[in-house]
Amino acid sequence: MADHLPLANYDELPAGTLQHRIRALTEPQLRELIDYEQEQGGRTRVLELLRARLDEVVAGAEPSGGNQDVTPEVSGGRGGSPVREATAAEPGTPLRHGQSDQTASRGRP
Repeated sequence: MADHLPLANYDELPAGTLQHRIRALTEPQLRELIDYEQEQGGRTRVLELLRARLDEVVAGAEPSGGNQDVTPEVSGGRGGSPVREATAAEPGTPLRHGQSDQTASRGRP
């Protein structure tokens, strides 16, 4: 684990969360994360986010406030969809341009 990084639990943060959390970082902190990410395998999407934010900061954007140690709660759980065969859509031919009367086997005896 990378406890020395400016974001707690950095390795576990999804790109969507990371995108918002890096707004509070300074130029040196962003450079540190970029270096770390490149050394760890370089997730392309993460590197793009970090570099884009670094460009903004270098161009004059100010880091925003906020507590970077707070991790938002995640609702729901892992392990698949609540969809079951009993609740799945009935098989059939899809509607043709939304016209049920032009689609074979749809709503006809």
